[in-house]
Amino acid sequence: MQLQPLIRFRGVQVGDDVENQIRRHLARLRWYYPAIAGCRVLVGLSDRHHRAGRRIDVRLDLSLPGRRHLLVSHVASPRASARHREQEAYRKADDLSRERRFAMVAIREAFEVARRRLQDVARTRRGDVKRHVGSPHGRVTEYDGRVGLIEAADGHEVYFQNSSVLGTGRRRVRVGSDVSFAEERGEKGPQASSVRLL
Repeated sequence: MQLQPLIRFRGVQVGDDVENQIRRHLARLRWYYPAIAGCRVLVGLSDRHHRAGRRIDVRLDLSLPGRRHLLVSHVASPRASARHREQEAYRKADDLSRERRFAMVAIREAFEVARRRLQDVARTRRGDVKRHVGSPHGRVTEYDGRVGLIEAADGHEVYFQNSSVLGTGRRRVRVGSDVSFAEERGEKGPQASSVRLL
């Protein structure tokens, strides 16, 4: 089904090519997130900037399932990209008007922001978001003041040195203390670093 966006221009004189570009970008967004239910686009001039003058402002409102909306507001950079500066130097007469060119750049950048945010929404809905895995926990089973052993929650033993204990825990660590640690491979097998008393 073809999605018909509501497109409005405020204070900007652009042609049909800009509207067609918006429709192409929207079709590309639907490839990343097919459940987009509606789209409103407002392209206008922002308030006057003290150095750069007025800039093109693009606002996107994407309707998603479950009464959710994804809002993107993007103001185009006032500086032309290197590619556009080269075009100005060599083919200024063939170039689009400054207002239309910056409108197209602003639209492209706004849809790029929307694409990244829609990809984040899709990853969250699929459950592909990375989860923070906490540090392993264990209990000190042997300790002589310089080195010791920690029995991890899964039963394997991890060697540690007093210099690996963080902060003031070096003076307070005892046999039976509950600790969290980061495990790495050492010369004598699994070794704990960043040992923290719980």
